[in-house]
Amino acid sequence: MDEDQAVLALGALAHAQRLRVFRALVVAGLKGLTPSVLAEQLGVARNTLSFHLKELSHAGLVSIEQHGRNLIYRADYSRMNGLLGYLTEYCCQGSRCDGSDAGPCTAR
Repeated sequence: MDEDQAVLALGALAHAQRLRVFRALVVAGLKGLTPSVLAEQLGVARNTLSFHLKELSHAGLVSIEQHGRNLIYRADYSRMNGLLGYLTEYCCQGSRCDGSDAGPCTAR
């Protein structure tokens, strides 16, 4: 993942409702969820959900599959892992950030 892709992904996740949507899709796993199930789970209007799903999809964090008359949304785990890898490599200089102290990242 390059810097532009990381900025796009982080920007998409920088909204509380989109973060909730993404988290629900991660928890759902590979089976994914339909927009109607997501809307019900999260208590959000479908048109609002549609906007957030579009933003997550544009950032590459969510994939969409047509299944009959339904759309199935899934978290893109490779993209999510790419973002985590980018943050670890470029923000922690390849070290594990464990948050155990207020100091810099600790070596692996």
